[in-house]
Formats: sequence, C-alpha cells, structure tokens
Amino acid sequence: MTTTPLFEIDGLRACTVEGEVEILKGVDLQVGVGEVHALMGPNGSGKSTLASVILGSPEYQVTSGSIRFRGDDITEWPTDVRGKAGLFLAFQYPQEIPGVSVLNFLRQSLSARKGIDMSVLELRLAIMEWMDRLNMDSSFAQRYVNEGFSGGEKKRNEILQMAILEPEMAILDETDSGLDIDALRVVATGVQEVRSERPELGVLAITHYQRLLSELKPDRVHVIIDGRIAQSGGPESVQELETDGYERFEA
Repeated sequence: MTTTPLFEIDGLRACTVEGEVEILKGVDLQVGVGEVHALMGPNGSGKSTLASVILGSPEYQVTSGSIRFRGDDITEWPTDVRGKAGLFLAFQYPQEIPGVSVLNFLRQSLSARKGIDMSVLELRLAIMEWMDRLNMDSSFAQRYVNEGFSGGEKKRNEILQMAILEPEMAILDETDSGLDIDALRVVATGVQEVRSERPELGVLAITHYQRLLSELKPDRVHVIIDGRIAQSGGPESVQELETDGYERFEA
C-alpha cells in the first residue's frame, strides 16, 4: 500500500513576479509524516525563495509544477488558507508587529487557524507552559511581537507560535541565522520539544550550517544548487558537505 506523503513538491518552477528571473528550476522533494528533512545550499541557490513560494508569497509566481499538502494541490491557495490548513513558516528575519502583544497575536492566530476562541486565561496558561519549556521570560507574553527582541528571542518566539498553533508541517527558514551556539541549542531543543508533543509533525529545516542539524538529526538531507535539488541523502550527507563544501555540485 502506497502512503501519500505529508508534503510534496513536484517539478516546481518559479520566477520573480515580474517574470524576469527564474529562480526555482524544477524542484522535487517529499516529506513524510513525522519526518525531519534538511535543505542546504550556498547563497543564491534558491533556499529562501522555495520557503517563500511554499507559503504563497506574492513576490514570486509558479510557472509549472505543484505543491501538495496532505494530498491536496495547494499551488494556487492563498497564504492564509495554507496557514489555516496547517502549514507554518518560521521566518529568517521575523517581523516586528508594534501594538500587538504576543498573547493577543497568538489568540487571534489560533482563532484563525482552528476556529478556537480560547479565553485569555486558557491561552495564557498554555503560553506560560511553553515559555518555560523554551526558556523564555514570562513577561514576553505582554510585549509587542518581536519589538525589542534579540535575535534569539525572536527565533524562540517563532517556535512558541509553532507550539501553540500546532501545524502539521513546519518550514524553518534559516532559523539558526544570527544565533550564537547557546541560543541555537535552545531553539533546536524547542523544535524537538514540539515534536515530542506532536510526533506526526513534518519539518523542513533550511540552513547553511551543520550545527543546527547536529541538534535536529534530520532523516533526509537535500542539497539545492541553482534552483534544483542536486542531491538527496541520509544524515551522513551533512558531514560530507562540511568536509567537501558545494564546489563539486557547482562544477
């Protein structure tokens, strides 16, 4: 019996919305239920573009191929519908939202995601539990989203959102960017904490660095070069890349 992948990208081609530059040139990738996949590649290879296209960014247009989630073709779905369906993106550069507290942001997001209108008290208790697990100060619940947060605090706040919103598939777009080793370990541990609660969660971690993957321990590693998947392999691929770099793919 064939099992439908949780998340599947098939022959995906995409260019800038003006149609001038093709960035993704036929990407193929599958993530099964509960699997952790890593996507690695040099600067300009298409990693963050892929993350943006998966979430339906208006900056890019898909010219061919498809994105499927739980068997549904979501290639043309609006961003908000993808989020409600259970896709989550942790941004490389999380945006500040002045005037909106973390608590209110999560309450509104949860209502949109699941149609659940939790009381402030119920949500506060859930947030306090996760903040403790993610080593976040409880006062952050009342602060405006990402305003005055350090790089590590912003990334932990993204993991907090992932914990509360309970997506089925999480795209982590260079979550390790700009973090020192201690903050990185806290974030990686946070992802694993969420996975321990939701073992069916699929994860695609987009990163430059081996150090995040040494914590996440991916099932599969994909190398993207010039908008295409140049290699897919097991976790041993990470060490090979650390030793050999990307030059052999770019020749």
